[in-house]
Formats: sequence, structure tokens, C-alpha cells
Amino acid sequence: MNDIKNREDIHLLVTTFYSEVKESKEIGHFFNETITHWEEHLEKLTDFWESNLFFKAKFKGNPAKAHIKLDHTYHKGIQMEHFGFWINLWFETIDSLFEGENANRAKHNARKMASHLYLTIFDARG
Repeated sequence: MNDIKNREDIHLLVTTFYSEVKESKEIGHFFNETITHWEEHLEKLTDFWESNLFFKAKFKGNPAKAHIKLDHTYHKGIQMEHFGFWINLWFETIDSLFEGENANRAKHNARKMASHLYLTIFDARG
């Protein structure tokens, strides 16, 4: 297996991952009920991970703000276990497609991001 090397690899990772997320009984509903334009969203997520892994300033957005809004929509229903399901699927997807330094960094960064986002959501609840 190869490492994550470019935008095309990130796009493959993101699209493969979110096809699994959509089918997840634990977290799929959050995405399927919220995202109306999947192609746009996948491009935005590809931008995010390209910026995250290769330090390209393509991503424009505020993940914390978006997740706080989502938690409000679901009446404070997003729990740490949901992030656990998300991170497990992310790791499984990476492991099925890639190996190497960038693959490991994508796992590490996702783990940090999941913890940070949940703590931000929890703090926003007041």
C-alpha cells in the first residue's frame, strides 16, 4: 500500500470514508439528515484534509461553529461516543487504503480534532 500523496488520494479517502459514514447506524443520520449537497460537501472535506495534511490554504470554513450548530439542531444529542464511531471508521478507511507517514498523521490529526470538537461542543452548551 502507498501513503497519502496528493489531493486525489485525499479525495479517495474522503469519498470512501463518507460512503461508510452514510451507512452507519450509529452516526449516519447526523450526516444524511443534514447534508443536502454531498458532492459540494465532499469537495469541502477534501479541501479541509488537503489543507490539514499538506498545509495548502484551500479550506474555508469553521468546523467548530458547524458542529456546535449541528449539536443545537439535535438538541445536544451529539455525544463523545458518536465521535468514537467516526474516528473508528476513519481509521478503518485509512488502513484499508493507505499506510505511511501521512496516513498516520491523518489518524493523529483526526483524533485530536474529534477531541477538540467534542470539547468545544460541550463548552458551547453552557
